[in-house]
Amino acid sequence: MLGFFKKKRIYFDYASATPERGESARAVEKARATFGNPGAIHAEGVEAKAVLENARERIALQLACKAREIIFVSGGTEANNLAILGFARKIEMKGDELMRTHWVTSSIEHPSVLECFADIERRGAVVTHVEPDSRGIIRPEALKHALRPETVFVSIQSANHEIGTIQPIRDISAVLKKHEEKFKGIVIFHSDMGQTPLYRSPRVHGFGVDIASFDSGKLYGPRGVGCVYLNNRTELAQVILGGGQERGLRAGTENVALAAGFAEALECISRERESESARIHILRDTLWSHIEKGIEGVELNGSLKHSLPHILNISVPNISSEYVTLVLDNAGIAISTKSACKEGEERRSHVVEALGGEKWRAANTLRFSLGLATTEKDVAAAARELTAAVARH
Repeated sequence: MLGFFKKKRIYFDYASATPERGESARAVEKARATFGNPGAIHAEGVEAKAVLENARERIALQLACKAREIIFVSGGTEANNLAILGFARKIEMKGDELMRTHWVTSSIEHPSVLECFADIERRGAVVTHVEPDSRGIIRPEALKHALRPETVFVSIQSANHEIGTIQPIRDISAVLKKHEEKFKGIVIFHSDMGQTPLYRSPRVHGFGVDIASFDSGKLYGPRGVGCVYLNNRTELAQVILGGGQERGLRAGTENVALAAGFAEALECISRERESESARIHILRDTLWSHIEKGIEGVELNGSLKHSLPHILNISVPNISSEYVTLVLDNAGIAISTKSACKEGEERRSHVVEALGGEKWRAANTLRFSLGLATTEKDVAAAARELTAAVARH
């Protein structure tokens, strides 16, 4: 099914990128024959539009929302940019000033969220970063204390990309509703849900969010496509200028074939979610058990009880995480040190650093993320090679 694994390497970096599954690849290939521009009125354009809208409806069905609430984009990073910067730009287009607005996010968000907040802060907005507890959870009470009468936008990811911690999105939404009632205003609630649909239902109305970001490349679908869920009370402006595609919110000709592959991937993981979640949960916990027994002083980052089942993030003392990653790679095992979107930057994990504890932990993080092709033998091999690498150091 997963043609990526032709030569037997052991892949533990599914949180960075998933291989495209066969069903999705076939859907993309079939849709490529529909090459017309979906904005054209000739027969080829109408055919392409039909394939595009079919994909939109199928994705909406999986997210339990209306098809018109789905906006296609190029991936998770663009989805977050459209949600955050698009809302800021809409405020400015109305003639209001960002400096009169207050925005809230957490200190452990994905870089594509944190950099957007840094941008609006430079433009005058007031931004508050809520800190997590030692497990990586953004507590609703902490977020409540961060709110102000002038708060207009809150962004909290549904689950963390580095440590897997699941956030209490429904409870946070309830806090925001009470705040709106008290101050007679509107607080738009955005959530980056890139890691969530694999193992939790992505039915957006159940979460109580106004905007949500999704990325096909994290879901065994084609890379280069994602979507934004946008409800009817939220107004955004384009951040990519050009034509009026995607309800005037995302300029550029839509990639019909990738949209079809994205829809297929979402349907596949929906059918497998329950069984695969249980299987991966056992493998992840087994991996941690082996590592905990084999390596003295190893620390678990986050909480296995409150996390997505496929992510294990640890810190190993007195050894470079980059060194360990390269040693395991040479042994045929792929892991990561943190979010791939942060590679090449500072060595410390901003997520693990926010958890508190000893400072060395943020510089020595290793992330194992499991997936469809992961087996018991893979888990045993990874634990064995990691333990040996640490012992040799």
